[in-house]
Amino acid sequence: MDKKNALRAGALAAGTTLMMLLMSSPASALIRDDGDDPGNGLSVGETLGLYVLAPLALFAVIAGLVMVLDRSKDRQPKAKA
Repeated sequence: MDKKNALRAGALAAGTTLMMLLMSSPASALIRDDGDDPGNGLSVGETLGLYVLAPLALFAVIAGLVMVLDRSKDRQPKAKA
């Protein structure tokens, strides 16, 4: 995949995400439903840990396991004739 196609795919993904965010309606969080019993809110540290650090740590663990358990021997690029 060359740079032009990668740039085109990235622009399409970014545009699609932006349009989905702009077209979605906001949640009605101010109107309480019957039986609604929300818990305590998260602090900034808890939010960052849950939604940023935990996924990054999980990604690192999975990537590390894949690299450690990979048994392939042919990692060098083939010489072109």
